[in-house]
Amino acid sequence: MVFLLCELLNPLFNFIPGCAIINSIYGQTSEYARKNGGHSMKLVQLLERLEYTCLQGTTEQEITKVEADSRKAGEGSLFICIRGAVADGHTFVPAVVAQGTKAIVSEEPLKVPEDVTVILVKDTRYAMAVIAAAYYGYPGDELKVIGITGTKGKTTTTYMVKSILENAGYKVGLIGTIETIIGDTVIPSANTTPESLLVQKYFRQMLDAGCDCAVMEVSSQGLMLHRTAGFTFEIGIFTNIEPDHIGPNEHTSFEHYLECKKMLLRQCKIGIVNRDDEHFEQMVEGHTCKLETYGFSQEADLRAVDARLVTGKGTLGIAYQLEGLLHFPVEIDLPGKFSIYNSLTAIAICRHFQVSEENICKALKVAKVKGRIEMVKVSDEFTLMIDYAHNAMSLESLLTTLKEYRPHRLVCLFGCGGNRSRDRRFEMGEVSGRLADLTIITSDNPRNEEPQEIIDDIKVGISKTKGNYVEIIDRKEAIAYAIHHGEPGDIVVLAGKGHEDYQEIKGKKYPMDERILIQEILEEDKKNG
Repeated sequence: MVFLLCELLNPLFNFIPGCAIINSIYGQTSEYARKNGGHSMKLVQLLERLEYTCLQGTTEQEITKVEADSRKAGEGSLFICIRGAVADGHTFVPAVVAQGTKAIVSEEPLKVPEDVTVILVKDTRYAMAVIAAAYYGYPGDELKVIGITGTKGKTTTTYMVKSILENAGYKVGLIGTIETIIGDTVIPSANTTPESLLVQKYFRQMLDAGCDCAVMEVSSQGLMLHRTAGFTFEIGIFTNIEPDHIGPNEHTSFEHYLECKKMLLRQCKIGIVNRDDEHFEQMVEGHTCKLETYGFSQEADLRAVDARLVTGKGTLGIAYQLEGLLHFPVEIDLPGKFSIYNSLTAIAICRHFQVSEENICKALKVAKVKGRIEMVKVSDEFTLMIDYAHNAMSLESLLTTLKEYRPHRLVCLFGCGGNRSRDRRFEMGEVSGRLADLTIITSDNPRNEEPQEIIDDIKVGISKTKGNYVEIIDRKEAIAYAIHHGEPGDIVVLAGKGHEDYQEIKGKKYPMDERILIQEILEEDKKNG
C-alpha cells in the first residue's frame, strides 16, 4: 500500500520542490528487471527493494546505466555518491549534472536543478548494492552463491569447492583474490571482493554462461562496505579469525574486524563455521542462518580424525578419516594442518550439493591453487613449490608446516618488495634464517628501489640467526641455482610471488611467471645435456 500510495502521489508532489516522499518498498521482483538484467529501466524499478526518500524529481525516468564513477556518469545514468577513503562522490555532483545526469542517489540533500531527481538514502554503498542487483535482474536470486570469509584459507578453499563441484557436473563461477572465472573467461582481480556493481555484473555473466552456482571470497572490507548486499548467500563460510587488517583505512580494532566478518552469517541461509577457532562463540553470536560446524573437535558436525603426513615422489600431502555427518577416508596432495581445515570446509559445502564420496575424493586429489603451496614437479628426488608467503607471519607459518615433514634440507628462496616497510625485510630474513637450512636471497618487485639495497636489508635479518644463505639478484638465476643444487629429500620453496606473473621495476611491469621460468630452466638443461 505504501508503494502504491507513493507512486500515485509522486506526480502531484513533483510540482512542489523539495517535498519528501518516504518509500519503503519490499515488493515482488520486477519482471522487467529480471528479464532485462541491465538494460534501460525505470528508476522506480531500481529502487524497488530499497528504503529511500525522493527529495525532488520523478522516479519514472528511464535509466540506462548505473555509475559511482563521476567520469563515466552522463545522460541516462544514475549517479551514486560514494564516500571513499580518498574522495567523496558528493563533491562531484555539479560535474555529473553538467555531464547530463538527471538522477542522483545521495546521503545528504543536494542543491541541483529541479529537473534532477535526488534520492536520499541512509547508506549509499548499501543502496548501490541493492540497485546493482535490480539493474542486472537479481542474478543472485537464481545462482546458488557460496561466500567464504576468514583470515586464512579463503583462496584455497574457493578453488577446492570449484574443483569438487565441477567434478560432480556443476558449472561454477568464481570471484576471488587472484582472478574471476566465468566459463572460459579469466579476469585478473583488483580486490578480493569487487564493488557491488561489478559483483552483480559478474553474477549476470555467470548466469548467461550457464553457471549453476558461484563461489566467492568475501573480505571483511567487502562486508563492511556492503559489496555483498542485495542478495542472500546459499552458504556462508567462516574459516577462522586472527588479528589482521587493523590500521588506517581498514579496521579500527580486532573487535571491529570480527564484527564485519560476522555479517556474513546474517546474509546466508546456511552458515558453516570452524568449531576449533578460539573465537568460535564470538564468531557465531547473532547469526540468523542454519549453523553447521567442522574441525577436529568432538563437538564439530564434520570432523577429521587420525590425521597423518603423506610423502611421495616430489610431493607432500596429508590424510585423515572423516567422521560425523559423513564417513570416509580423505587424502590430499597439499601439506599441513591448514590443508585439512580447507578440505573440511570444501567437503561441508559440497555435502549440500549431494556430491558423492567418490567425486569429492577424486577432486580433492587434483585440487591446485595457483601460488598457494603449488607443487611443481622438477624431480623425483626433491619437492619444489611456489607460495605467495610475502610477509614474516605467512612465511613462518609455511616453513613451520614444511619442517613437520622432516626434509633433508628446507631451502627458502625469496625477495622483498621495494617501496614498502623495511621492517618486513628484516623480519622475513630473520624467519628464513631461523627456520630454513639454506636461504636464497633474490629480487621480488624492487619497484623504484635498487634490488641490492633490498637484499642488504634482508641480510640484516638473517645475520641475527645462524642460517646459511646465498644471494643471487636475478630471480631466474636464483631459481636455477635452487633446482641445480637440490638434494634428495629437500623441500624447496619459492616464496613471495605466488600467483603473480610479473616483476615491477621502475614503475613498469615486466612478464615473469615462475612456472615459465622453471620450464625454461628445465628445457635449457635438457638442451645443454
